[in-house]
Amino acid sequence: MNLNLKKDIVFFDIEATGLHVLRDRIVQLAMIKYMANGEEPAERNYLINPGIPIGEEAMSVHGITPQDIARKPTFQQLADEIFEFIGDADLAGYRSNQYDLPMLMEEFARCGIDFEIDDRNLVDVQRIFYKMEPRTLSAAHRYYTGTEMEDAHDALADVRATIAVLNGQLEMYADRDLIVDDGEDIARPIVPEADKLHAFTNDLRMVDATQRLRYDHNGVIVFNFGKYQGQPAAEVLTKDRQYYNWMLNKEFSQQVKKTIKKLVKEHRDDQDGEK
Repeated sequence: MNLNLKKDIVFFDIEATGLHVLRDRIVQLAMIKYMANGEEPAERNYLINPGIPIGEEAMSVHGITPQDIARKPTFQQLADEIFEFIGDADLAGYRSNQYDLPMLMEEFARCGIDFEIDDRNLVDVQRIFYKMEPRTLSAAHRYYTGTEMEDAHDALADVRATIAVLNGQLEMYADRDLIVDDGEDIARPIVPEADKLHAFTNDLRMVDATQRLRYDHNGVIVFNFGKYQGQPAAEVLTKDRQYYNWMLNKEFSQQVKKTIKKLVKEHRDDQDGEK
């Protein structure tokens, strides 16, 4: 691994019953953890009983059948072990910020575990690839490593391929400038550190993984969807209790629900303090 690690980092990939991050469930979770202290990487690979049917389309992609996971543990049974393995490590994957991460967070939330990401660097290798050479993971593997990827859509194989792609990217773009998407289009040279890759692969204006909330140019959290798009979330939700309750009871991620609860509480506290 060519990354200069200031803290541990876990590369992970999931296969699931489908593509809906709120409704679907994980059937395979694979992780490889690199240690900042230089110890040998640790691997975990779980087949998981999702408790719901696997979609036909999903099954045709990853090949995991109901028979494969019938006697496997549920996520609830594995949650503490997975949570402990990840610890406070940074997270990396391929398209992980849009799919794998929010689905993992929802699984933890259903188990009553608050999986925080605020203090983690999130490195989405796909974002580097799409910004520099838009393609698929298999094509990325071929392009950056010069070899063909084997066992595509097996979670552990995908994790290994993602690591190989990132290593290839760091080598290929060592002498090139990357554009950090922080709203200012500032060109900065790539640095093999997780926080720099976090800045490059994430839209830092977005508050949550599902991109329902974002920061405006003043750093205020505003809606990124719907009839209140662009308006301050704290003020709107404090005034419009019906909309607030609607969001809490509809299919928004636990990250969004937790954020709006915090915003409303802080806004009320500020109002009480002014009285």
